[in-house]
Amino acid sequence: MRENPPRKLVTTTRELTTPSTMSFLRHEARHSKTDASLFVFHRGSDIAYLLLYVDDIVLTASSTALLQRIITVLHGEFAMTDLGSLNYFLGISAQRSSSGLFLSQSKFAEEILERAHMQHCNPCRTPVDTESKLGSDGDPVSDPTLYRSLAGALQYLTFTRPDISYAVQQVCLYMHDPRAPHFTALKRILRYVCGTLTFGQQAYTQLCSKYVL
Repeated sequence: MRENPPRKLVTTTRELTTPSTMSFLRHEARHSKTDASLFVFHRGSDIAYLLLYVDDIVLTASSTALLQRIITVLHGEFAMTDLGSLNYFLGISAQRSSSGLFLSQSKFAEEILERAHMQHCNPCRTPVDTESKLGSDGDPVSDPTLYRSLAGALQYLTFTRPDISYAVQQVCLYMHDPRAPHFTALKRILRYVCGTLTFGQQAYTQLCSKYVL
């Protein structure tokens, strides 16, 4: 797919998750069993992937011919605008290079820090304190809604930041009754994020020809 960067399209008429739309997509493509938003098109040796969310579409294909065919079919069904190569989708930026796509949520991470009033905090080198273990002890936090909001936002951030997945999973265990030590642990994650805003996920275009077990 090196010659066909993902495209972003948007419909101007209606949501794409209506029963009639889903029926049309299922007829044209195979619906993923693991992701309700993902459709897979097969045409001979060519393959394409279509990801939809409300009225946004991300589309990529192994050949230009298949890519244009699908876009033409979609235009025949919906009033759509082709926004060109993908660069931003659901808070995730996509920067293309010769090696593939670099996915980043740095802007979203900055918004989380601003929400927590920690955009100017002192960064730390790790997202979790390995010397202590979280439990159910401690005083209740004064604003549990803020705790849950920040924890939920960090959960979404892990999409491109797997390095914080474990730490975020730990603080999310206590969203029902957050205590002071839990908020301290959450703030440590935010301090780590503050110092690693440029981190993200690299998606490579080159496919491996061998599987290593």
